[in-house]
Amino acid sequence: MENHANNDALPENDIQMADGGEKNETPSAYDTQGGTDQPQLEAELGRLKDELADMKDKYLRLYSDFENFRRRTARERLELIQSANESTLKQMLPVLDDFERAEKSFQNSNSKDLEGLQLISNKFRKILEQNGVKPMELAVGSDFNPEFHEAISQVPASSEELKGKVVEVVEKGYLLNDKIIRHAKVVIGN
Repeated sequence: MENHANNDALPENDIQMADGGEKNETPSAYDTQGGTDQPQLEAELGRLKDELADMKDKYLRLYSDFENFRRRTARERLELIQSANESTLKQMLPVLDDFERAEKSFQNSNSKDLEGLQLISNKFRKILEQNGVKPMELAVGSDFNPEFHEAISQVPASSEELKGKVVEVVEKGYLLNDKIIRHAKVVIGN
């Protein structure tokens, strides 16, 4: 009962806390019954809404940046995996050229050596295809395209239609997953 007697001695707006300390209960700006003016509360509410909208905008931008980063790193990782063997595969292309030259030289002979050479050559081509290497489709008489072709020489064209066109393919071009790893070496008509 002692506490009740002490509470009577406290000022009207003060109350005794459970731990013995005192808490001042004076009206605040948020106390609508304390007689504060409504415009001040509305201004505070507007400020808080603006702050919330600003924080939400920052959160959405940060989330968007993170999603873009995640997609970009996933795409870069996939590209790295796809092109990881690029230098090794590029070094194998001259071997494929040698196989093609050997097959041409054996074409006139009816030898079992040609069969064996073709089996090995086809196996080698399939391995390269499985790793994403494919030859460029290139026909004699097609337009010269510096993005895909490397002109190694020019010869007088036998007809007007062959001027500026591919007359001969000296070395095939190759793509690795639709990326050029070797330009086709061609002779163009002049």
